[in-house]
Amino acid sequence: MAYDAEDTRRRIFDAAAAEFAEHGLAGARVDRIATAAKANKQAIYLYYGSKEKLFAAILRAKLEEVRDSVSIDPDAVAESVGQMFDWYREHPELIRLLLWEALEACDEPGESERERRDAFREKVGQLVDSGAVGHLPEDARVRACQDLLFTVMGLISWNFAVPRMCRLVLDEETEQAALARRRETVIEVARRLATAPGAPAARAPE
Repeated sequence: MAYDAEDTRRRIFDAAAAEFAEHGLAGARVDRIATAAKANKQAIYLYYGSKEKLFAAILRAKLEEVRDSVSIDPDAVAESVGQMFDWYREHPELIRLLLWEALEACDEPGESERERRDAFREKVGQLVDSGAVGHLPEDARVRACQDLLFTVMGLISWNFAVPRMCRLVLDEETEQAALARRRETVIEVARRLATAPGAPAARAPE
C-alpha cells in the first residue's frame, strides 16, 4: 500500500489534539501521540517541527474552524450566540487547549497572533454592522463591541471550562439539562447586551 502523507498528518493532528487537550503542552508525550496516530515520532517532527509548533498548529486550526463555522449574523446576533454555544458544546477540546495555553504561557509566532487578532476584529466588525450598542457615539462603538464580544465569549466558555462547577451551581440532575438552560440564559443576556436601549424618557416638567 502506498504511503499516504496527508492521512498520516491527519492522524497525527487528531491524536495530538486529544493528547494536548488532556495533558497540556508540558504534559503531552510525543511517543503517546505517535502510538495513537499509528505513526513514528520522526514523522511528527518532519511534519510539524517540534511539540511546541504542533500545539500551536492545532490551536490555530481549531480557532479557524470555529471562525469558519460560526459567524455573527447582523440581523440575528442572539441566535448567532446560540450557534456559537452549540459549537463549543460539540468541541470542548478548544476550551481545554485555550486553558492550557493560558496556564503554560505558550509563546506563539507573531504571524499567528496577528491572524487571531484579525479574526476577532472581523467578528467585532460584524457586531458593529448589526447595530449593537447603537446608542453610543460612533467613535465608541468599536471598543464597546470588543467588550461585548469578549463578554459573550466568557459567558459561553465558562460553561465548558468548569463542567463540574456548572453541575453543582446549577443543581440539575443532568449536565444536558444544565447546559440547555444555560444556553437560553446566554442567548437572552447577549440579546440584552447587544440591543440598544430606547430613547431616554422625557423629563417631567417641574
